[in-house]
Amino acid sequence: MNAQPISDEDLKVFDGAYRADPVRRAMTDVLYRCKLDDMIHNPQRAREMHFDFSVDIPTMKCANQKHSGRCWLFAATNCLREKLGKQINVEQLELSQSWLAFWDKFERCNFFFESVLDTAALPVSDRTVHHIFTNRVEDGGQWDMFVNIVDKYGIVPKSAYPETEQSSDTSTENDVLGQYLRKCGALLRRDAASGTDLKTLQTEKTAFLSKIYSFLVSCYGEPCKTFDFEYVDKDKKYHLERDLSPVSFRDKYFGDLLHDYISLINAPTADKPYDRTYTVKYLGNVAGGNSVLYLNLPIDELKAAVIRQLQDGEVVWFGSDCSKCRDRKLHQWDHKGLDIELLTGLDADISKADSLDYCQSAMNHAMVITGVNLDAGGRPNRWKIENSWGPEDPNDGYYMATDGWFDQFVYQAVVHKKYLGDKEKLIEQKPIELEPWDPMGTLAD
Repeated sequence: MNAQPISDEDLKVFDGAYRADPVRRAMTDVLYRCKLDDMIHNPQRAREMHFDFSVDIPTMKCANQKHSGRCWLFAATNCLREKLGKQINVEQLELSQSWLAFWDKFERCNFFFESVLDTAALPVSDRTVHHIFTNRVEDGGQWDMFVNIVDKYGIVPKSAYPETEQSSDTSTENDVLGQYLRKCGALLRRDAASGTDLKTLQTEKTAFLSKIYSFLVSCYGEPCKTFDFEYVDKDKKYHLERDLSPVSFRDKYFGDLLHDYISLINAPTADKPYDRTYTVKYLGNVAGGNSVLYLNLPIDELKAAVIRQLQDGEVVWFGSDCSKCRDRKLHQWDHKGLDIELLTGLDADISKADSLDYCQSAMNHAMVITGVNLDAGGRPNRWKIENSWGPEDPNDGYYMATDGWFDQFVYQAVVHKKYLGDKEKLIEQKPIELEPWDPMGTLAD
């Protein structure tokens, strides 16, 4: 590397430019004692954000994922509970995110071991091997991973499998589990390298999984085989259904409706042509389950499908970069809500494609779209969002986002296939496989 160092002459020029700029010198006085987050806030934009929507679906009280990365499960169950609530005529209920998280963690440990065995012949320095061991088993996930768990294990109301201290605060649990997985993964690779046959390696893996299962039961509680479902409806009528299983509960209230939905993405990068389907290598949870599947569409087409579903009275699971342009106090996401350049002198605007290609942004949080405001021309200008950070003020846990923020920072939305129109046939394509480290392989947490 033939690097050119910063010279003394460069420093003199830089210092002179700073001293000649009264705004920068004024900002030095301000930022010396004030938080930059507070100073870059644009109050005029905040005043223009009205929490009113022309399409506004009544939904239940916001849930709280607490100190965990289970947003994708909360968003998914928040969508399903609205369907169940209408069926049984109740005002409020929750499905068990802990149930889904337990089985996801357990299945993902097996998926990790299978990935380790599949790549055992590769050197430890190989990028895929490094990726597998770096990601381990955390809380985050994807829509299709949720479907895999429901398909295999069913689903239960929260009363049948409630939260525990560990399900609500997963950092230490994840650290312990991650360390054990790395140890076991290293042992499997060494044994494979020494010539141990696959049957013996699978026996070793099963012994590891037995210990992991016991640990997860200690953290989450023993999975229920059957349960009673009792509730009081809006008419104050009591209901009791006895001896349901997680699978029979799923079949009775949801059937196989999850398979009618597709993950749309907006990835405007040169390596991902629109109107094509994609999957990601070594991304999943259930070995033998469905692979993650995306259909890449222009942002206007993605939004049109979302709006059609909202207009039919159904909420939408979606994934975004929630860390960008956020005002957590006011529950707003606004692409012009922060005066970054004015306060810092740095023009940090970057295209969505470059954000993905150069690691500036990617999907990191899943929530639920429950409304949209359409202008006189039928175009969206703001969106209503149900989060899973608790029913906090000012909008009882609900947020709103500008349409410009949606364009820039929303990467994924799950809609019923019927809202794709003529493009539904595109789902049947053989998906293009993306590398494990592709930005479309990030998980919502």
